[in-house]
Amino acid sequence: MDSLLILNLSIMALLIALTAMFVAAEFSIIKVRVSRIDQLISEGNKSAVISKRIIDNLDYYLSACQLGITVSALGLGWLGEPVIEQLLRPLFEALSLNEPITTIFSFGVAFAIITFFHVVIGEMAPKTMAIQNAENIALKVAWPLYLFGRFMEPAIRLMNGTSKGLLSLAGIKTVGYEQAHSEEDLKIIMTQSYNSGEINQTELSYMQNIFSFDERMAKDIMIPRTQMETISMEMDHGDLMEIVREHQYTRYPVTEQGDKDDIIGFINVKEMLTNYTQEMDLKKSISMHDIPFVHDMAPIQDVLVKMQKEHVHMAIVVDEYGGTAGVITMEDILEEIVGEIRDEFDEDERDEIKTLDANRYLLNGRVLLSDLEDRFALNFYDSEDVDTIGGWVQMMNTEITEGGKVELPGHTITVREMENHQIIRLLLVKHE
Repeated sequence: MDSLLILNLSIMALLIALTAMFVAAEFSIIKVRVSRIDQLISEGNKSAVISKRIIDNLDYYLSACQLGITVSALGLGWLGEPVIEQLLRPLFEALSLNEPITTIFSFGVAFAIITFFHVVIGEMAPKTMAIQNAENIALKVAWPLYLFGRFMEPAIRLMNGTSKGLLSLAGIKTVGYEQAHSEEDLKIIMTQSYNSGEINQTELSYMQNIFSFDERMAKDIMIPRTQMETISMEMDHGDLMEIVREHQYTRYPVTEQGDKDDIIGFINVKEMLTNYTQEMDLKKSISMHDIPFVHDMAPIQDVLVKMQKEHVHMAIVVDEYGGTAGVITMEDILEEIVGEIRDEFDEDERDEIKTLDANRYLLNGRVLLSDLEDRFALNFYDSEDVDTIGGWVQMMNTEITEGGKVELPGHTITVREMENHQIIRLLLVKHE
């Protein structure tokens, strides 16, 4: 084997290696986590600094990768096929094939061999490696890619400008690459992280609750009007203290003449009792605070912002007619993210969905139909105008009483408890 042939084979190997490097660089700078690069920079990693520059100019350096891959591939095709053909020609001549057939066969085999090495070694293998080890690869290729980008800057900017000009003529507006993920992408990432053991079930639940947070309305989580506990300024000392002792809430909406459609503010019991130790007069101890009003169709994230802005922990929910529909508290909103919050006064508070055994579940009448559909794969027909299981059961049978049943495919729902014509608890039985 002469020295020229060895040189050509060495150049071919170099071109395949360069292709592999550019492919690995392209996938690694897209895949690598920016937060991790920032952490490495804070630790003094110089390669991470260069990687950060590359990521901040992603459009430019992806073009540099494409230029490097294309030039390497063209060089490999231009040099490699004649070299391989030269190596194979003696074999075909030994088979006593005539010149035209030998030329066709040697070219075809050479093309197949070059393509195989280019695709497998130059593209597929480095792509997989870069996806699985994005951080390490990004740090290793940072300097070579950065220097190549600076050296080829005139050519890269010319090609980028030409590409954007052609797209502009076609009416297509170009935007820079952004390292952003959609909500669905983040859900998939979180699920994969949970499956691989990177996060636990509680952390996954928090993230899922946050994603569903902006889909809930005030009416979905409010305490309905019928279950609201209010006080009236006309109450005497005994009646007021009886309500405080019985319910042990921190805050109570205050009504005018006991009318829940006429809310004039709220009181803080702790503040009232503190003042009472000084005034010794309950009426003088009451400090009225303004209470915000929100529409029952308001997203709970807007309700949260309103409460934060007005520095209150409670808001009155009104319906389309302006009447009081219920009350919503900061605790109700936070429970949508972190789950049930209970204090020393919540012994009697019951779970929204309580598992009795493998086939029986005790439901709060305020549980959303959407939650039951997700958990039990149920289909509630004619449910466009109602949101809760209690409301749906009453819509199915307006005369239903305690012990009444509604049948669903594979399930039976029985009313367990009612109060003032409102369904409080139900039993869901799943048939074997």
